[in-house]
Amino acid sequence: MMIKQNLSGIPETLLIPLAIRASESEKREAIVRDFKAREIVSQIDYDFDKFKSAKLSHLGVCIRTMLLDNALLKFVNEHDDCLVINLGAGLDTRRERLHLDKTIWYDLDVPEAIELRRNFFQASENYNLIPKSMFDFSWFDEIQDEGRPVMIIAEGLFMYFEEDRLKPLMRKLTERFSKANMLLEVMGPLIVGKSKHHDSLSKMEDAPEFKWGIKDSNELTMWAPGIKILDEWCYFDFYKEHAGIIGYIVRLPFIRPYIAPRIVSLSLA
Repeated sequence: MMIKQNLSGIPETLLIPLAIRASESEKREAIVRDFKAREIVSQIDYDFDKFKSAKLSHLGVCIRTMLLDNALLKFVNEHDDCLVINLGAGLDTRRERLHLDKTIWYDLDVPEAIELRRNFFQASENYNLIPKSMFDFSWFDEIQDEGRPVMIIAEGLFMYFEEDRLKPLMRKLTERFSKANMLLEVMGPLIVGKSKHHDSLSKMEDAPEFKWGIKDSNELTMWAPGIKILDEWCYFDFYKEHAGIIGYIVRLPFIRPYIAPRIVSLSLA
């Protein structure tokens, strides 16, 4: 029996990277392989085929998945007692895909997304599901970090919210976690207000709008005391042969800061 889903707006966007990871896994030379995503896609009643023509989204999701996987594995290998908090988890499969079942892990998302997630992932001693908005700060009370190093992941998330909502969240994160790092997906400012032109979001009936993007990632260091930039990776610096002329244009120095998507590694303490 196919599983019904009632997602719309921002929560519905979780189906885009799921579909892309599943599709990429079928390629002989895949950037990422995600057989769990293929399994999930086969069980959800949704028109995933409408995203097949979204070539740039496909490449971007694959590269960001690779970058986040590599950065997280490095952190876990350096901090074997760490704890991971995945904001806006959607139907992310990173914990299973990277065999991090011994790592204490929290997946947080809005209730309707967690409800769908429970069809495929079950809570356990080291794995926790939190059905709350990241702006409902009561979720902080559910994290049992006990002084452990913490990695916070925000993938495909912050660009959908206004900076005035994001700044208090970042301040709260720096106050709450004394040993926290963060992997944050950041977009350039020219994407703001342009979701109707996006090659995958434009396929959705109730597509959310992009509301946040910054030219210089160093702006984040002014959001709260203690925030430092550790590293940064631009998507179009990888697999250049796949991006063609668009990738070349985005890499131009006078265009790159305004458009290029990137993963920023932060220290919050």
